[in-house]
Amino acid sequence: MSFAVGAASQRLAFLGLCLAFFLSGFAALIDQIVWQRMLGLFAGSDSVTAALVVGAFLLGLGLGSLAAGAVTDRLGMRAALIGFVLCEIGIGIFGLLSRPFLYDFVVQVIGPLVPNRWGIFAVCFGGILIPTMLMGASLPLLAKAAINSLAEAAPRIGWLYGLNTLGAGLGALLGGWWLIGTLGYENSLRVAALFNLLAAAIGLLLWRLEPAGKAAAPALAATAPAAIATRGFGFGIWAVLVFVSGFAIVALEILWVRVAGVVAQYTAYSFATILGSFLLADGLGMVLGALWLKRLRDTRAAFFAVQALATLYALASIWLVYWLAGAAWWEGLLAAETTRHYGTPLFAALVVTVLLVAPPSLLLGISFPLAQQAVQTDLSRLGWRVAAVQVANILGNAAGSLATGLVALHWLGTAGTLKFIALLAVLLLLYWAYAAWREGQPGAWRFAAGLAAVLAVALALFPGNTQFWARLHQAAEQHEILVAEDRSGLALFRLNENGAASPFFIQGFTQSKWPFMVEHAFLGAVGPLLHPAPADVLVIGSGSGGTPFAAGVNPATQRVRVVELVGPVFQVLRDFAALEPDSAIAGLLRDPRYEFVVGDGRRAIFAAERRYNVIQADAILPESSHSGLLYSREFMQMVLAALADDGIYVQWGPTARSVATFAAVFPHVAMLQPFPVLIGSRHRLDIDHDRLRAVFGSEAARRHFAAAGIDTGHAERLFHQAVLRAPQLDTGAGVNADLFPRDEYYINNQLGAATAAKGGS
Repeated sequence: MSFAVGAASQRLAFLGLCLAFFLSGFAALIDQIVWQRMLGLFAGSDSVTAALVVGAFLLGLGLGSLAAGAVTDRLGMRAALIGFVLCEIGIGIFGLLSRPFLYDFVVQVIGPLVPNRWGIFAVCFGGILIPTMLMGASLPLLAKAAINSLAEAAPRIGWLYGLNTLGAGLGALLGGWWLIGTLGYENSLRVAALFNLLAAAIGLLLWRLEPAGKAAAPALAATAPAAIATRGFGFGIWAVLVFVSGFAIVALEILWVRVAGVVAQYTAYSFATILGSFLLADGLGMVLGALWLKRLRDTRAAFFAVQALATLYALASIWLVYWLAGAAWWEGLLAAETTRHYGTPLFAALVVTVLLVAPPSLLLGISFPLAQQAVQTDLSRLGWRVAAVQVANILGNAAGSLATGLVALHWLGTAGTLKFIALLAVLLLLYWAYAAWREGQPGAWRFAAGLAAVLAVALALFPGNTQFWARLHQAAEQHEILVAEDRSGLALFRLNENGAASPFFIQGFTQSKWPFMVEHAFLGAVGPLLHPAPADVLVIGSGSGGTPFAAGVNPATQRVRVVELVGPVFQVLRDFAALEPDSAIAGLLRDPRYEFVVGDGRRAIFAAERRYNVIQADAILPESSHSGLLYSREFMQMVLAALADDGIYVQWGPTARSVATFAAVFPHVAMLQPFPVLIGSRHRLDIDHDRLRAVFGSEAARRHFAAAGIDTGHAERLFHQAVLRAPQLDTGAGVNADLFPRDEYYINNQLGAATAAKGGS
C-alpha cells in the first residue's frame, strides 16, 4: 500500500496485509481438513477416492488463481484489496453453510446417487468449487494490493505467501491437536469463518485508509534485481521448475505420511503433526527466502541447491530412521508390536516426525520467493505472473499427489518411490550443471555435478523395499517376511519360529496374529452362530483372516463379503497360503463362499445394493486416525438400514462412548463381557449363556475352528460374565458422531472403559 503519510505507514499497512493473509491461511487449513473429512464420509477413505478429493480441492485453487491472474493486472490497488476482502467474506460464509450444504445435502442426499469414482470426483469438485476458487484468487489479488514497485515484488510475495502458509501450519497443529477434538468439526468451521471475517475486516480497514484515486507506481525502468543471475532461463523454464518443485514437495509429504505414520501408528495427532510441521517449515522457508533475496546474486544456483539439499536430507533422514530401527533403545521405545498412543512413546514418535518433515520442507519453501524473483520483471504483469507461478506449483502438487500416491507407491513401494524422487533431483542438478557449463561458470557446474554425484551414491545405497520395512518392523535375519505395499497401504507378516505367534501388521500396527487370536474368531463367529439363517454376511476388516474365517462357521452361510481398506492385506495372505497350503488361511482363500473386496467399509455400507443377515466390523483401535468413521452414530444408522429385517450387527465395543453410541442407534442391544462384544438388532435378541455355550460347543463349530487350531471349549472365558441387554450408560460425555468423533481425538476426550449396567430389552 502507498499511503501519503509516509514510509512508516506503508510498512504498517503491509504488516496489516500480512496479518490478514496469516489469518486467512489459518482458516483455510481448518476448512480444508473439515471439508475433506465431510466429503470422505461418502467418497470413502481409500487412497484413490481420497486422492480424488484432494485433486478436486487443488483444481479449485488453480482455477481461482488463474481467474484472478487474468483480471488482477487491470485492477487498481484499492480494487484488488476489496477483491481480497470479498473473497474472505465468501469463504467465511461458505464455511458457515458447510454443514447444511456439504454434509446434509452433498453427503446425505447426493452421495447415495453417485455410482462411481468419477462421479465422486465431480460431486467433490462441485461441492467445494466456489470456496477453493476464492482461496486460489487471494494471493494474486493481495499481491496487486501490496506491491507498487518491482524491486519489492518478490520479497513481498514471499512474505505474504510465507505468512499465509505459516498460518495454515498453525491451523493444522492447533486444529488437529486442540480445536477439532475439543469443539468438533462443525464448531471448528465457525471458528475458521471468524478468522476469515477478521482477515476481511483488516483488509476493509486498510481500504478505507487508502486515498481514493491513488494510482500504482509505474514499473521501474531498471532491470529487475535478479535478471542478471537468471539469464538464459525464461518464464516458461521457471514455470517448469516450480512445477517440479511442487511435485517433489507433495511426493515427499506422501512418503512422510507413510513412514512417519508407521512410526507413530497413524493417530489423528500424528497426521496433524506431519501436516503442521510441513506447512510451518514451508512458510518459514518462504519468509527466509524473501529475506535472502537482498543478498542473493545467483537465483538459479540457489533454487537448484535448495531442491537438491532438501531431497538429500529426505533420503538421509529416512535412511537414519531405517538404521536406528535396529537399535535396542528404539525397539524399547517404539516397538512395532506395542500400542504406543500415549506418553513418552507418542512424544518420541512425534519428534521423529518433526525431524523427518521440517528441514526439507523449509528448504523447499525457500524456492518459492526465488522463483518469484526470477519471473517478476514487469510490474504491469505482476498479478498474472503471481497466478501463473502459483498454478504451476499447484499443478505440480496435484501431479505429485497422483503420481506418488496412486502410481509410484503402487508399483515401486516407499523405498522405490524415494529413489525415484532422488533421481529427479539428480536430473535437475545435471541440467543445472549443463547450463552452467555452457555459460562458462566452472564453479557452478562443478558444484552441481558434485552434489548430483553425492545424491546418486545415496540413492544407490538406500535399501530395497522389503529390507526397509522388515527393519522398521523389528524383523531379525532369521524371520521370514511377507510384505506387500501399494497405493492403499502396507501389510507385513513376520513369521516367527518355534511355534510363537506371528504378528500381522497393517500400516505398521499389529492388527492380529497367526495362529488366529481367539478374540477375533469369537467376534467373527457370534453373529453367524446366533442368527437362524445367516445366508449373507458382510465383514468389515480382514486382518490376518481370523474374523472372516470365523464368519464362515455356520453351514447355512452362502456368501461372505470381506471388505478391507488396505489392499496388500489380501496379497500377503495369498503369499502365506502359498507357503502353507494346508493352513486355515489357505482354506479361507479357497472357500467359494467368500468374496474379497479392496475398499472402504463405510462406503460399502453406504452404497450397499443388498441387505445382509449379519454385518460385523473388526474395527480398529478408537485411537487410530479415521476410526470415527466406524464408531459414529451415523455409521451405525447406515448399518441398521443395510440389515435385513432379522439382521444382526456385531462390533467390538472398546470404550464406554462407543457402547453408548451403539445403544443409541439399535432398538435392541446385548453386550457380552468381559470381552466387550456388542450385538444389535431391530428385534429382541434371544441371548443367554446356555445358548452361547451350545452354539460354540456344537460339532460344526468345533470342526470349523479345529482347522485353525482353536479350541472352542475355551470360548466361554470371553462371555462368562452376565449378558447385558440394552446397556444404560451415562452418556454425559456424549456419543461419537460423524462431525464429532470424540474417541478418535482421545487426548481431548478421555476414553472410558466399556462397561454397562443391566437393563430391560
